[in-house]
Amino acid sequence: MNDNMICDLETGVCGVAGEEQMEMIDFNQPKKSIEVYYVTDPICSHCWAIEPVLRRFKEQYGHYFNFQPVMGGLLEKWHDGPIDPANGIYKPADVAPHWREVGVHSRMPIDGSLMIDNPVQSSYPPSRVYKVIQKNHNDAVAYEYLRRAREDLFAFNRNISDQSVMIELVNKLGLDGEAIVKEAEKPAGQQLLNEDFSLARSLGVRGFPTIVMINGENKGVKIVGGRPFESYVDGLKQVLNMEELQPKPQPSLSSLLEKEKLLFSKEIEVMYDIEQSDLSAFVEKELTPGSYVKQEILGESYFTK
Repeated sequence: MNDNMICDLETGVCGVAGEEQMEMIDFNQPKKSIEVYYVTDPICSHCWAIEPVLRRFKEQYGHYFNFQPVMGGLLEKWHDGPIDPANGIYKPADVAPHWREVGVHSRMPIDGSLMIDNPVQSSYPPSRVYKVIQKNHNDAVAYEYLRRAREDLFAFNRNISDQSVMIELVNKLGLDGEAIVKEAEKPAGQQLLNEDFSLARSLGVRGFPTIVMINGENKGVKIVGGRPFESYVDGLKQVLNMEELQPKPQPSLSSLLEKEKLLFSKEIEVMYDIEQSDLSAFVEKELTPGSYVKQEILGESYFTK
């Protein structure tokens, strides 16, 4: 009897093994030698607009880099002078039409009317909460907080600098919202934020969103503003000095929705390279009936578990 037998895991058929008697296998994961700094702010509308592209970039190419969000400090407080003269923003009410324009262009829903009725007075409070969550827990939970805060602000028109709203957001993450928001209000909370501001300055960042990719030789690529998906992939190729990269396949829609909790139409379209007109058929094919809820806001569909 031939001793060189094998039962094939895929076919279930047992038979003679191939000619290879022994092979060396490297179980080491490739070292992530690239740092990707994402300089952002909770109330940055253009950062909200690039969520679909950035999510796909992280999902498919995140195995090449360490992803580090950096709080940039977009608005300390309103004052009599111009805040963003290039966009005609001198007072909170000026923000509303600018935000709505970004929302229409990107199809990531933005209401914006709270900036007339109940404006965010500073982006520092939610940024400090982000930093405290990051320090006390981990980057993933902090990033989820940032996502939930942006959903509340842009799509659902809630003031995320309000203490009660921040506490509620943190509580929904399964954390002690009152304790974390209280810690964020202490001087140590601002010190954590100042460290991010210093890092942003050292990276030469002057606006949001900015993504800076740096390799092990301390050489990098800076991508300013919202860009197409291919721009981030090309930037990564440059810092890795590689002509081709191996992307991971996109996750199934069911697993993505399970992880993200809420997805807007544009986010699904970008992740899976589908047209807006094909979205409904795609969702019906990928998700089990009764496993999700489809709703609409500001003319855009969104999906939750």
